[in-house]
Amino acid sequence: MNNEPDKKDAAPAADAAVETPIINPNPAYVTVSNEAYKAAVAQAAEAAGLKDRLLRAQAEWDNSRKRILREKEDAVRFAGEALLEKLLPVLDNFEMGMLAAKTATDAKSIAQGLEMVLKQFQQVLKDAGVETIDAVGHPFDPHRHEALGQHESDEHPEGHVVTQMRKGYKLKDRLLRAASVFVAKASEGKQAKK
Repeated sequence: MNNEPDKKDAAPAADAAVETPIINPNPAYVTVSNEAYKAAVAQAAEAAGLKDRLLRAQAEWDNSRKRILREKEDAVRFAGEALLEKLLPVLDNFEMGMLAAKTATDAKSIAQGLEMVLKQFQQVLKDAGVETIDAVGHPFDPHRHEALGQHESDEHPEGHVVTQMRKGYKLKDRLLRAASVFVAKASEGKQAKK
C-alpha cells in the first residue's frame, strides 16, 4: 500500500492551477496614460462640436425648406396679383365709360371711349406677354388653330386660313386659346380639273 498519490492523478491538479484568469469586461477603473487621456478628451470635444454643427445645419436646412415651401405657396396664391393691379385702371375706365354712355347722346363719343378702353386693355395684355395669333392667310396649324369648317376660296391656297371667327392667344410660346378658323378648300371647278 503505497500512500503516494498516483502520478496520473497529480497531472490534472497541476493543469487546474494554470487556468487563464477571467478578465472583467467592466472594470471599476482603468489605468490610462496622460497622453491617451488627453487624446480621448480632445476626440470627445471634437465629436460634440461636430454633433452640434450637424444639428444646427439640419435645423437650418429644415427652416430653409419650410421657408421655400411657404414662398412657393405664396407665389402660386398671388401669381396674378401684378396683372390684376394693372387691370384695375382698365376696369375703372370701363365703368366711367358705362356711366357716360347712360347720359351721352352722341354714339360716336361712346365708341371712341370704348376704343380707348380696349387699347388700354390690349396694352396690359401685351405687357404681360400675351400675343394674338394672326391666322388669316397663313397655313392651317392644328397646334394654333381650331378648324370650324372649310370654305371654297380662289384667293387663298388650299389648306390656308380663309376666315378667323375668334382670335387665338398665346402667352410667350404657350398657347392660351386656339384661333377658331375656316380653312380654304379648292373650288368645285378647280377640283374637277384635277
